[in-house]
Amino acid sequence: MAVPSIIDKLNKMDTVKVARELLGHYLCHQTPAGLISGIIVETEAYLSRNDPACHAASGKTRRNETMFGPPGIAYVYFIYGIYYCFNVVTGSSGTGEAVLIRSVKPVSGIDIMKKKRGMNCELQKLANGPGKLCIAFGIDKKHDGHNLKKEPLFLAENKKRGMINVTVAPRIGVSAGKDKLFRYYISGSQYVSRR
Repeated sequence: MAVPSIIDKLNKMDTVKVARELLGHYLCHQTPAGLISGIIVETEAYLSRNDPACHAASGKTRRNETMFGPPGIAYVYFIYGIYYCFNVVTGSSGTGEAVLIRSVKPVSGIDIMKKKRGMNCELQKLANGPGKLCIAFGIDKKHDGHNLKKEPLFLAENKKRGMINVTVAPRIGVSAGKDKLFRYYISGSQYVSRR
């Protein structure tokens, strides 16, 4: 089933622009328990060239093959043996680029998120990091390669988004490419993983 999406608009942009443009729009997951949604407040861009922190920097592997396209699909990977991370594949097919969704501001399905997280934490800390986000939204490896224009996991346009101020900063948790300013977040948001 088609849903209101921003994917077609994003597919015409380079990865850095996508990382900025996603801010203020919705990440949604239609689950058996109900709809979970949140406003994207923090992202990181990963580029195929001159970016040693990008999974595709050394070419295609079994782990990162989804990252090579087509654009507009989910790239979900497992990290530290405990967390999943959710990315939006960007660039043309075969490029190997993506945007990591780091944090969202919960909007709907908050009780579902709390149950999935197994805790009654503050709203600001419910999905303020890529691992927390995937737990709260119920995103895992089965969503890898999913078309983000379609349910159950999709990106939706926030038509009331308006102008937002964006802070640009170094990415978090990378040892290579630390100097690159490819992290973007909504300035002043209390829902980002780190200011």
